Amino acid sequence: MNPDNVLYAAAVWIIPLVIAIVFHEVAHGLMARVLGDPTAHEERRLSFNPLRHVDPIGTVILPLALAIAKAPVFGWAKPVPVRAERLRNPRWGMVAVALAGPGMNLLLAGVTAIALGLVTGYAVGNGPPHGAARFVSDNLSNFLLINVFLAVFNLMPIPPFDGGHVVEGVLPRPLAFQWAKLSRFGFPILILLLVVLPMIFPSASIMQHIVGPPAEALLRLYAHFASLFI
Repeated sequence: MNPDNVLYAAAVWIIPLVIAIVFHEVAHGLMARVLGDPTAHEERRLSFNPLRHVDPIGTVILPLALAIAKAPVFGWAKPVPVRAERLRNPRWGMVAVALAGPGMNLLLAGVTAIALGLVTGYAVGNGPPHGAARFVSDNLSNFLLINVFLAVFNLMPIPPFDGGHVVEGVLPRPLAFQWAKLSRFGFPILILLLVVLPMIFPSASIMQHIVGPPAEALLRLYAHFASLFI
């Protein structure tokens, strides 16, 4: 497949994105089960079958449109159900559950860095990858990028992100209760921060100024890690 083809561009972004967000959500559910809440298991969401996690807008339509437009690709899956009252320690259990998703993405990024190092080492002696090897290489590169950005993005300390749940867990209970109320406005907050705010104030881009710097620092770290396996 031609790397300049639209379908190729969509495939090498959407495939790694779907895998990354599915693992992210399953990690939340697995941590919840370990800590006493089997809700995700009961609702058959502890599955790596993407069909159980697909959100039509966040997993398919939006990433496809962004890939076709050659814009930064991001998305989301249906949240895995977690019931705090079923956790053995609801307050700190929710913090651990929230951190499990980004933690999984950083772990996947590490594994991907090793694979990229091995692929790069092979290419040094055999020339640039092409055909199926090029497709795999592009997927790995994008998988590393997506996992790093998903981890950093979700750790932003505002609802509805995982970082917002961490803030809720460490705040004093009266403040945590008020903070939790913001989660009902999660999607409007997301649109406001990612779309509306940059349109009005281009210099206020969340992706560029808040997510970008730590993500780029992590990517440099993973690139160094990958170089150890070349």
